[in-house]
Amino acid sequence: MDVRIESLIEGARRARGTVVIVDVFRAFTTAAVAFARGASKILIVPEPAEALRLRERGAGDICVGEVNGIRPDGFDFGNSPHELMQAELRDKVVIQSTRAGTVGVAAAVEAGEIYAGSFVVAGATAEAICRDKPAEVTLVAMGWNASVRTDEDEQCVLYLRNLLQGRRPDREAVRKLVLAGGEAAKFHDPDQPHFHPEDLEISLEIDKYDFAIRIFKEGEFLVARRQG
Repeated sequence: MDVRIESLIEGARRARGTVVIVDVFRAFTTAAVAFARGASKILIVPEPAEALRLRERGAGDICVGEVNGIRPDGFDFGNSPHELMQAELRDKVVIQSTRAGTVGVAAAVEAGEIYAGSFVVAGATAEAICRDKPAEVTLVAMGWNASVRTDEDEQCVLYLRNLLQGRRPDREAVRKLVLAGGEAAKFHDPDQPHFHPEDLEISLEIDKYDFAIRIFKEGEFLVARRQG
């Protein structure tokens, strides 16, 4: 298995083979919480206006996402795993739009298979990929707004690579590295209340869930589904 590492929107466009689009803070941690709370599927869309149109026409029930970290007007929830922990999502169709994770999925047009990656589903994602034994895997760290590298996504990509290559990294050491990074501070910044402190803790519960998040092209939609 040839495992390559890429970053940001350009990396998503270059990605080949089985692709994992990684967005730890917070898109694909939020998606994992949605599935744990019973969501039936997630429609992945790059633009907030598209998400609102899909909800209006009845394609989905709840809009979740962010622009510059803030919940867009008309959305039901921000891009927050903590907020979704309080939501009733059983059998709901979630529509998710963010400026890194969902944009990266849409950009990965050369991918064979696509997974949504974060720490909470890292182990299950690696197991799912290893079962399929693909010749080529690309791990893409999406960073802030898909344009600036961030420690949490780069560390998650390295963690995934280690798992795929048969190593077992020290979870607590990885967690400490992320907490020492610049992005962690915003979750304790009173001037940015949309970044809940609880989001940080939830995002760093490494290997919490026993399912992966796989993304399929279904008609006109990119659809994320719980696998496992």
